[in-house]
Amino acid sequence: MFHYPLLVLLLLANTCIQNSTYAGNTPQEPMDLIVSTEWLNEHLGDPDLVVLDTTVLVQQDENGKFRSSSARSDYESGHIPTAAYADLLGELSDKSSSMEFVMPSPEQFRLTIGKLGIGNDSRVVLYSANYPAWAARLWWMLRWAGFDRVALLDGGLQAWVAEGRPLSVEPPTYPEREFTMSLRPNVIADQEEVLAAINNDEVSIIDAMNDAHYHGQFTMYDRPGHITSATSMPSTNLLDESGNFRSLDELEMMLDGDHGQRAITYCGAGVAASSVAFTMYRLGYTNVAVYMGSLQEWTKNPENPMSAP
Repeated sequence: MFHYPLLVLLLLANTCIQNSTYAGNTPQEPMDLIVSTEWLNEHLGDPDLVVLDTTVLVQQDENGKFRSSSARSDYESGHIPTAAYADLLGELSDKSSSMEFVMPSPEQFRLTIGKLGIGNDSRVVLYSANYPAWAARLWWMLRWAGFDRVALLDGGLQAWVAEGRPLSVEPPTYPEREFTMSLRPNVIADQEEVLAAINNDEVSIIDAMNDAHYHGQFTMYDRPGHITSATSMPSTNLLDESGNFRSLDELEMMLDGDHGQRAITYCGAGVAASSVAFTMYRLGYTNVAVYMGSLQEWTKNPENPMSAP
């Protein structure tokens, strides 16, 4: 019989845990939640850094309806050097659903993230060309997966281009990686939790749509208005006139509340809501969830309470 030293056994056990598909993430140095264009420019080419363009296009059709579409062709015309394209409408959604931006299964998400070149020892910077909430949406999905070494590029592609920094049409060269997950189910809310929260003073519901939509002056979904008891916090208010996030002091004044209380953000499809949730996390809120189904799901059920003052 062989007798292995205790240290060897511990090392073997640790290796088995790290190789398990859902075992969790290898502990790493934390990463700032937002990085500047200067920081990114200095770190482009770092062997552990993965940069992802998350842009989605939203256009109005002939019937006045807003439609989302992939921005892959725009990405191919010019992107931040080394960036890959993360398709929030494609591989990062459940395509079997009739709704947009529906969360994929954990296994689909794990495989997609690995194909984008992200491993558990990676650092990730997310950006979009036109609206930081796209990047915040993938940031929140990675948080759900238990991955924390990810930041948003402040100002996104707009800031990068405004500063005269180069673009590339070269495809990325990230090798496929093994990505393991340690799910945080509490950062995602479902319809049932939102319904229960309406009359619960211990839970706040936050609408991330613009004021006119919140007040029912127009609607992009089946019914106008907002979820009953929700307060309004438009995601666009989080940005200054240049498209950068406002200072933490300004944001703290805008989102004044109990940092430990359960909060659920929503919008139309869990995108703008992710930007508000991301900001709350930056401010130290510890119990925030995004209702990913949001109004596209909520308004389909006529029994779900809505208010339109």
